[in-house]
Parts: sequence; C-alpha cells; structure tokens
Amino acid sequence: MFEKVIIAVAALGILYLLFQILLLRKSRKEFESQVKAWKLRLELDLDQAKAERDRLLDALGDAFLLIDAQGDIRFANSAARNLFMGRSLIGRPVQEAFLDTRLAEALLRCLETGEPVQSRVILPQQTSPLGDLETRGSNAWVIDAAPLSDTPTGNPNMRVVIRDVTSEHQLEQIRKDFVANASHELRTPLAIISGYLENLLDDSMVDDPEIARRFLSVMRKHTDRISRIVEDMLVISRLESGEASAVNIEPFKLGSCVRDVLERLESLIQGQKAVVNVSLHDENFIIMGDRFYWTQVLFNLVENALKQNPYKDLHVEIGSEETEKWVRIWVADNGVGIPSSDLPHIFRRFYRVEKHHSQLEIKGTGLGLSIVKRAIEAHNGTITVTSTPGRETKFLMTLPNGSE
Repeated sequence: MFEKVIIAVAALGILYLLFQILLLRKSRKEFESQVKAWKLRLELDLDQAKAERDRLLDALGDAFLLIDAQGDIRFANSAARNLFMGRSLIGRPVQEAFLDTRLAEALLRCLETGEPVQSRVILPQQTSPLGDLETRGSNAWVIDAAPLSDTPTGNPNMRVVIRDVTSEHQLEQIRKDFVANASHELRTPLAIISGYLENLLDDSMVDDPEIARRFLSVMRKHTDRISRIVEDMLVISRLESGEASAVNIEPFKLGSCVRDVLERLESLIQGQKAVVNVSLHDENFIIMGDRFYWTQVLFNLVENALKQNPYKDLHVEIGSEETEKWVRIWVADNGVGIPSSDLPHIFRRFYRVEKHHSQLEIKGTGLGLSIVKRAIEAHNGTITVTSTPGRETKFLMTLPNGSE
C-alpha cells in the first residue's frame, strides 16, 4: 500500500514537471514571438527613421554627405547625387568622388584632426563637380565638414555640407570689377581735364584765345564723357535694382522710337556718310514697354555700329518681324565685325573689343551693351549677337508677342 502511494506521488510529480515544462516551452515560444515582434518593430521603426532622415536630407538644397573613419562615403542626399551627376558615391573614397582634390582637402583635414573645418574653394570650369554641365566659368564652393559626436564603431563619423556659392562669388567679382573699371574710366578724363586746367592757369595760355578755346573744347569732350559714364551707371543700377518702378510699361510705336533715335544720330550718320535702312514689318507696330529704355537700346546699338566702323560704305539696318509667339527686332551692319573670341563677353560692363582700326579720340563708356542686355531682360526678352567680320554683325532681340 505504501509503495502504491509513493508511485502515485512520483507519478503526480512527473506529471507536474511535464506540465511545468509545457508551460515553460509555451512561455518561451511566446517570449521568442514577442522578441521577434519587438525586433521586427524596431527594424521597421529604424527603417522609418532612416527614410524620414533621407527625406529631410533630400529636401536640403545643399549637397550632404556622411563619411566614415576610413574616408568612404556612407550616405549622399539627392542634392549630392545631382551634384555628382548620378555617379556611384556610396562606398567610394572621397578622393575618387571629386574631380578636383581641393574639394576633398577640407574633408580629409577634418578626419585627421577631428575638428570642424570650413573652406571656400574657387575652381576653374574644367574641374567643377558638375563636370561637362558646368557652363558658368569660374565656380565657387563652400565645404563645411564636422565630426559627429558619440557615433558607434563602423558608423559614419563625419557630416559634410557642400554649398554652391558661385552666384555670390560672381556678383562679388562683378562689384569689384565694376568699382575698379569705373575708377579707371573716370580717372583718365579727370586727369586730362586737370592737366589742361593747369595749362590754362598759365597766363600766356589765357592770353592766347585760340589755344584756350582748343583746351576748353577738349575739356568739354571729356566732361561730357564723365557725365555719360555717370548716367550709364545710374541706368544700369536702376535696371538691376529689381524695383517695380524701374520699367514703366506703356504702349508706344516702334517706328516713332526708331525715328527719334535716327534724329539724335543724324550728324554722326551724315559725317560718316553711312546708310541706315529701316525695314520694320509694320511702321505702326505697338510695343508694350518702357520707351525710354527702348530708345536707349536702339540708340546704343546704332551708335555702336557707327562708332566701331568709321568708314565709308557702312550700311546699318534696323529691322523687325512678327510671328504668333514672338517679335524679333534687330540692328545689323556690314562693318569689321566682332571676333568670335569676344562674342561671349561683349555684354560685360566696360568690356571693349580691340579693333584693327584706330579708335576715336573719345571712347565710349563701355557700358552701352550692358545697358542693352539689362533693358531687354527687364522686358522679358533675350538678345543674341552673331558676327561674320566684313559681312554682317547682327544684334537680335526676341520678345514674347503681346507682352513685350
């Protein structure tokens, strides 16, 4: 009897152990299932966080890179991929990613020192990160690199921001060039006027009316030149100011504007015995624009054609044509033309084309074509120039029809 009790107790103990084992196994499966669910949720959260990070970084206008301790790229946002024209970046050393090693120097210095580095790099067009897509000439970039704090081993430990500051660089250069050129252009006539004034202070010069008159005539020419330089600079400043009142849009007849320009230049045209042909598609064609600036545009182009070609048999044409979408107006001449090497630069302020003929004693201001370009752009138009030396030089202005 006692043995049966022991066996029964042992059997109950075994059953209890088996039950506990089953409970443990069930609990383990539930735990493993929960761990797996937690792990999956963490992975999903991590993927979502990475996707959100990528969206935020892709929204940046600047190129953004993450670099690991070996100098390999671990992440590149959309702006960076566009900057490097879709080239494969992930896993590549930074030295291979950049066409010019000067861009990588700041990154490598940050890796070596562990200190933030910011560098401004000016590159020639040939080595721009944009490669063949770069058309702006000299280009400028700011490289901002800084270490990331408390990054796990193997993770990116440096962030890099690459900012395109070419526009600011070019504007800064334009300002510097403008001040330097304006100072030079004003210094020359002022020096001449000062010299003649010193001579006139000599009593013997004042006593000679013929010499005094000749001196005063030269001084007047250079005074007029100074006045025109100042006036042209004010016109450009107004056009580039961005003010709504800079251009006063009103209807006017193109033919009337052309006649006013030719009347102002009549003495120069007759003096050179030049022939000016007007071939407008419609004498009464109405332009919606600022007549003051259109007069400046046509005056500068025709005067430029006359002054740059002080020869007989010069023919100048002022013409126009109209399509459903566009209005084209041009000024052409059969003079010595513009060398192809100068064509990309002629709209720059103070840029002058060196001709093989002798220059007039009093040069132009060097601002005329700059005014022309800014005025046409202010009317939502474009201007191009083509030149075959000795045959035809043509300035063609294209404007949207109906909203000139």
